[in-house]
Amino acid sequence: MKFNISYKILLFLIVIPFVLMSCKGPDGKFKLPGGDARKFPADPKLRVEQNLREGKGLRLNDTFKKKGGTFDFASSNELWRASLDVIDFMPLSSVNYSGGIIITDWYTDKNSPGESIKISIRFLTNEIRSDALDVKIFTRKCIDTSVNCSVSNLSGNLSTEIKKEILKKAARYKKQKVEESPNKDFVYPDTSGGVF
Repeated sequence: MKFNISYKILLFLIVIPFVLMSCKGPDGKFKLPGGDARKFPADPKLRVEQNLREGKGLRLNDTFKKKGGTFDFASSNELWRASLDVIDFMPLSSVNYSGGIIITDWYTDKNSPGESIKISIRFLTNEIRSDALDVKIFTRKCIDTSVNCSVSNLSGNLSTEIKKEILKKAARYKKQKVEESPNKDFVYPDTSGGVF
């Protein structure tokens, strides 16, 4: 028991210098956590509005309530919504929002029953830009139905076209969301990064 308490005290003494060093500014002087008071409005109501716009603040009444967790729905992510809309004709095999991946099941067109495709979309970032998605398309060709099949990566520009369509649709969703929001101080993302 004594070892456990002394271990906690030792850990506390090691952590304190790092916390105090983080209070120093780039010039080596100690700074206050609030920063330069000249950058903030004098009126408390205006300061509260500015902090809310910048995403700062803490509400104690919400902090101490017991909750089961915070769940961000995928419908608020424009890239996710656009991806599901673009491939909505295909059956889904695995969808993991927290893992950032969508995998479709094998899709076979009725005109070519021996060939089927599968699409995998991996999200590398939530920002709408050309390198945000990794789209892979696989083909499966079977001699008989589900017998003697060969699977390979689909060569060509279909994955680029799907990525382009997802980014266009996501940009439209983002624009629509900004137009509907009360705070319209949003800079539209540059989606010209080699895709459009």
